[in-house]
Amino acid sequence: MTEAADPRYGAIDRWPAAAGLAAIWEGQLAAVAAVGPALPALATAVEAAAGRLQGGEGRIVYAGAGSSIRAAVQDGAELGPTFDWPSARLAYLIAGGEAALLHAAEGAEDDAADARAQVAAAGIGPADVVLALAASGRTPFTLAATGAARDAGALTVGIACAAGSPLLAAAEHPVLVSTGAEPVAGSTRMKAGLAQKAVLALFSTQLMIALGRVHDGLMVDMRPLNAKLRSRARAMVARIAGVEDAVAAAALEAAGGRIKPAVLVALGMAPDAAVAALQAAGGRLRMAMAALPAEASRRGPG
Repeated sequence: MTEAADPRYGAIDRWPAAAGLAAIWEGQLAAVAAVGPALPALATAVEAAAGRLQGGEGRIVYAGAGSSIRAAVQDGAELGPTFDWPSARLAYLIAGGEAALLHAAEGAEDDAADARAQVAAAGIGPADVVLALAASGRTPFTLAATGAARDAGALTVGIACAAGSPLLAAAEHPVLVSTGAEPVAGSTRMKAGLAQKAVLALFSTQLMIALGRVHDGLMVDMRPLNAKLRSRARAMVARIAGVEDAVAAAALEAAGGRIKPAVLVALGMAPDAAVAALQAAGGRLRMAMAALPAEASRRGPG
């Protein structure tokens, strides 16, 4: 459908800029709206992915070509600073290799053999979750990567914008976002591209929530690596633990800047005990807090 020419935009090259922009904007709104019907399938995929990744070894693997994989790499790159997702637990299967992220390598999307080779080289296996993206749902590289990953036992999620496409049949969890024809036929970086970005952001954010990396709507696994983020971290600790800013700051220092153990330190635990409590709770701050002794005081560290 993304290659179809919508007759409404047939003369777009002759329209004033304001009219053209309005048409493209309307298409962007429609693209986001198209994500709504996919939410049930997306929820099922997130739950399955969380089950695979809960053990602490599996990886999130993005697979695709062209605009699709560029959006995927952007999504993956944000998981570290935002949720402290380890870089060792991320992998990318990129048509044309990393160079294709900056310079288009259109022919690479047809290289199914390279896709299978990349799956093998990455050691994709049962602990991994592979997110495969193709607007058309029929990109040979992406199809081959999905098939090889599934054969290797990985959980596969296929995200496509065309109903009945091969990618949706190849993936264990198909996610259809039917965006329809583009204002500029075949330019999947617009409606289809925006829909893919939205799906990726929804999937990865909800996945991080499911894995215990969010508490009360706060990014409690965030890496506070600059002044703004350190201030935000102090505010989180103060809010969650119910302590003054100075106590939160001292707890963060004692916990090596990590927010979740700092909350427990602010509630009276020793730093080592806080780390152990979180490990016992599978990294979930709420569970660790629930296990605190009833008499735990809300005093600062030391």
